[in-house]
Amino acid sequence: MARRRWIMGVAALTALGVLATFLPQPVEEALPQGPAPTLLGWTAQIGSLAGDGIAGVRDGAAELARFSDPYALLALDDGALLIADGGDGNRIRRLGVDGRVGTLAGSSEGFADGPALQARFHTPSGLARGMDGTVYVADTGNHAIRRIGVDGQVTTLAGGERGFVDGPVAQARFDAPMGVAVDAQGNVYVADTWNDRIRVIGTDGQVRTLAGAEPAHVDGFGGVARFDTPVALAWDHDGALLVADFFNNAIRRVRLDGQVDTLVANGNVINGPLSMVLSHDDVLYVGDRAGRIVQVSAQGHQIALVGTGRVPRLARASGLALAPDGSLQVADAAAWRLHRVVPLAPGEQPAPALVGPAVDAPLPRSEGRWPLAPQLGWHEVVGTLGEVRGNFRGESRHHLHDGFDVRGDVGQTVLAIADGKIDSPLSSWSVGGQAEGLAVGTLRYLHMRVGRDPAGRAFDERWQQLLDGDGKLERIRLRRGTRIHAGDRLGSINSQAHVHLSVGSSGFERNAAMLGFTGFVDRVPPRITDVALLDDADQPLAATAGGRVLVPRDGPGVQIVVEAWDQVDDNLARRRLGLYQVGYQVLDAGGMPLAGYEQPRWNIVFNRMPPQQEAVKVAYAPDSGITVHGSAVTRFRYLATNTVRDGLMQVGRWQPAALPAGEYVLRAHARDHSGNDAVGQRDLHVVLR
Repeated sequence: MARRRWIMGVAALTALGVLATFLPQPVEEALPQGPAPTLLGWTAQIGSLAGDGIAGVRDGAAELARFSDPYALLALDDGALLIADGGDGNRIRRLGVDGRVGTLAGSSEGFADGPALQARFHTPSGLARGMDGTVYVADTGNHAIRRIGVDGQVTTLAGGERGFVDGPVAQARFDAPMGVAVDAQGNVYVADTWNDRIRVIGTDGQVRTLAGAEPAHVDGFGGVARFDTPVALAWDHDGALLVADFFNNAIRRVRLDGQVDTLVANGNVINGPLSMVLSHDDVLYVGDRAGRIVQVSAQGHQIALVGTGRVPRLARASGLALAPDGSLQVADAAAWRLHRVVPLAPGEQPAPALVGPAVDAPLPRSEGRWPLAPQLGWHEVVGTLGEVRGNFRGESRHHLHDGFDVRGDVGQTVLAIADGKIDSPLSSWSVGGQAEGLAVGTLRYLHMRVGRDPAGRAFDERWQQLLDGDGKLERIRLRRGTRIHAGDRLGSINSQAHVHLSVGSSGFERNAAMLGFTGFVDRVPPRITDVALLDDADQPLAATAGGRVLVPRDGPGVQIVVEAWDQVDDNLARRRLGLYQVGYQVLDAGGMPLAGYEQPRWNIVFNRMPPQQEAVKVAYAPDSGITVHGSAVTRFRYLATNTVRDGLMQVGRWQPAALPAGEYVLRAHARDHSGNDAVGQRDLHVVLR
């Protein structure tokens, strides 16, 4: 009986199981997948997005387009990109998903509302977009906030005269605003850069100050808080404003009640924040004036992605945006390029990247002018690009000289050699120091009291003098967009008794001798005074009694050192200058070049500066240079087997292992920028064994 009940129970369960197969089954819904978490410290690959590295205004295919000062970026919902193009362009440009660059608004420098392509801007900087599609522009040079409507009309929202006035938009004044943001309600927030404040243009037509006063770094509420040269704005996911507080080298946060705190204080990786963009999961990307792109985690950790050494730095990372695919879009204003930066797979190495201005970018139109009066008359040249320099602390090979030095009297007025425009929020530096200087576009002038005469009086109102609490001069500020004209007074020579002139953004300097200076003549050939060999420990290989140097054929190879110097016409006889290029040949005992050495190997060519600080120790042997200036003699001992040219740097050796034992001749070569070949003791006889 029990067995029968058990069999019937099993049958019933089986029947239920079969029946269940005919019943509707619950469907497991796939959970929506959100964006993947942002990786920290990823390896960056830099690629080209638009621009050919030459300044100009040219629409068309992205790779052929030209920008004048591509400062800020704004990503649109359809994948297109807007670019605030300052400089001589003064336009809002658009890079479409079809890879073509066009002009959205603007025509020439000025201040005019109206149809987009007839409107005029003056040095546009920050961009923002409202919920209705309106594009807002921080029109820096016009001290105004402009808007480009979806109807194609450009209007002025507020401002238009320099100053600081809150109140109705028709009466409000700003001072060179550079950053702009807009909230969902249509309120517009402004980084009022030279007023050092965060302002709000309300939907009620009133302008008020949210936070800030005179320049300083102070957290707090409203008018208690202090900024110093705020340049860019971005929203965080809590509805607070992030501020790139440029001169404080900080990222600040402003809540909409006016409370200010510091998110990144005096960033030890960031060097002058210019641009920001926030990921979906609160990872902040910051572009800085030194050409780095830095990740800032939600916990405040800073990780450099671009400008690490392995990944080259840019010239000036002034604009950032996130593309729909999560890649970074970057505006490199000082190289006139846009880049796309993508993460590589773990362990993958970045490929070489095309960064910086094009090598054939036109130089400023100086028309032969010198930076001193008479501008079209001869002056003594006391320094050239690539010379070894010390640091007054006993280091004789501290850095490479990146410019062209012109002797002048202390207090003499320094004059602009070409027209230009202030394009950076930090155009002058080191006030009161021996390296005090000024950047005007791609030209830099050093060793002068910027914007003032020897008595400290400002030349005119363009040169804003900031004083500390004791009334001492602390800084000279020039607004972005300020025009400088050839012949304008820039400063007065300080105790260094010369003007240092550089061409090109920092790290991408070119040889200023290419500018051509009226009356500058160099018919004096350089002189080679010594050729020597160093082993891998930088120790000299001694010569035999017969004057030959014994060189082992095995081992890591040897370094060829060429000591040489140059002079130019009409300079003081004691004035020694560096060379433009240095190289060597290998000859057989009869003086015939070996295969591969028919022409000198010009490994060192100072046509463009390498960005690495250590390049000085790649170009020069340890006993080069001096640690003081004046009448001391500089020794230029070039490591001719190393490579320093075209902005590149590489360590090398002469490897004699492939040659049979016997006698050879190493012949040194040197040349100045005028093309004069060196004379002197060029040959070193060696014996390979």
